[in-house]
Amino acid sequence: MRKQGQSEVFRITGARQGLQEDVRGRQRRYVISMLIRTLAFLLTVVLWNVERPLAIVTLVLGALLPYVAVVIANAGRENAPSLPSTVLPGPPRPALDTAEAAGEATRNVPNEPSSDRS
Repeated sequence: MRKQGQSEVFRITGARQGLQEDVRGRQRRYVISMLIRTLAFLLTVVLWNVERPLAIVTLVLGALLPYVAVVIANAGRENAPSLPSTVLPGPPRPALDTAEAAGEATRNVPNEPSSDRS
């Protein structure tokens, strides 16, 4: 039970990261994957006359990586697996024992005046 003037307390432990941080993280992942693509392309050029099967693998990797990088970068914001309740629950109320509650109920009943009207 809450007091009338008391405001709700919200918690933010399950809040998502900010939009700027999210965009910065996606940009960072995209740049890293493009660096890997550049490295794969350079390895293709260097290995073409030395180890042709490995050069073909790096060529395929360099060709597929931009698609994967764009899909990952545009995947959107993360979903929180389970968001906590937005309002903190109130303190737990102690439960009354049934025998204790029955005894308390009989003690708190006011004495009724006797109805001895003659």
